[in-house]
Amino acid sequence: MADAKTPAARPPLMPLDEALSRLADVASGHRITQAEELPTAAALGRVLAAPVVSALDVPPADNSSMDGYALRVADLAAGRPLPVSQRIAAGSVGAPLEPGTAARIFTGAPIPAGADAVVMQEQCELIPGEPSEVEVNGTVEAGQWIRRQGEDVRHGSTVLAAGTRLTPQALGLAASVGAASLQVLRRPRVALFSTGDELVMPGDPLPPGAIYNSNRFTLRALLEAAGCVVDDLGIVPDRLAATREALRRAAEGNDLILTSGGVSVGEEDHLKPAVQAEGRLDLWQMAIKPGKPLAFGAVRRAAGGEALFMGLPGNPVSSFVTFVLVVAPVLRALQGMVAALPPALPLRAGFEWPKPDKRREFLRAQLNAEGELELYSNQSSGVLTSAVWADGLVDNPPGRAIARGDTVRFLPLASLVGR
Repeated sequence: MADAKTPAARPPLMPLDEALSRLADVASGHRITQAEELPTAAALGRVLAAPVVSALDVPPADNSSMDGYALRVADLAAGRPLPVSQRIAAGSVGAPLEPGTAARIFTGAPIPAGADAVVMQEQCELIPGEPSEVEVNGTVEAGQWIRRQGEDVRHGSTVLAAGTRLTPQALGLAASVGAASLQVLRRPRVALFSTGDELVMPGDPLPPGAIYNSNRFTLRALLEAAGCVVDDLGIVPDRLAATREALRRAAEGNDLILTSGGVSVGEEDHLKPAVQAEGRLDLWQMAIKPGKPLAFGAVRRAAGGEALFMGLPGNPVSSFVTFVLVVAPVLRALQGMVAALPPALPLRAGFEWPKPDKRREFLRAQLNAEGELELYSNQSSGVLTSAVWADGLVDNPPGRAIARGDTVRFLPLASLVGR
């Protein structure tokens, strides 16, 4: 029989992929379904609630992809210049092409009936006269420089699926099929607050023992970049009653409550018992560095239902890295998108990493002019300068030493933030 004083064995650290799978399963049960209609021009960054289906072919008719001359290839067999019978500008429709003639045509203009090729003007010599004539230099093939009807989009096809985040190019595609407005999901609503009597806002005097609240600014900006509506509740005093009240307020009308620091066992860490009293809480130890501790659970709403809760580490880099690796996928899952991390890029290491950690590491790195990755000199979880300097994270497997020239996995921050 085990000695009663023997401490219980710690559970193994949770792999990141397992954590993401569990988080996505929970978040999918809280998926946002409420939608609104917005003008297409105002929908940047939003997520489609319904697919965009084309009511037309794009292009709607065969058209020229060059400024030049539309003609029949067979009419060139005689080797004589062709009289120019008409001029067709973009936005106008020409007459059927008379046999043995050419039509002056401009980019985007419909191909006249009877023409089977366009010759770019650089291959043509215009001979003035009444009518003018065009002499073609070089070989001409049927179909050249013609954009075919529907070659981009076919009538009835889905051009943008539900769950698509609307980028500038996606908005252009929606406009190209005539969509003046779009059905989009409402934006995720996230309550954000910090706990800690040591926290001071920038602009206020910094007394001994205090620090400026950088995480509030980092996390709020990350949430806004991800398209969220942020309910910023500020700094909550280190008292249990105040923390419980903040959680109750945060749960009302929000999908997620996000905090950093304060989930520990210290006498002044009231967030853990407050969340347990107002809902449910799991404390996970993830097998990643930085960012091992993660609190995940939910807080009850007075009228029924619950808001998800996520508590991030307090160290600024740990908070930042955990957000882009874990919180951002949860936000995507809430909107019906894939929660997995983006594909990593295989790039060459321009550095040495001889003493790897037993956890999966995410090293702040920057791509240099030679196409190699460099590491920030100080990889400490408290050095926020490294997150500003870096343009991505090296995703290093547990226990893997890196030699200069090795191929490593690189996650650009642009692919992690605001996807």
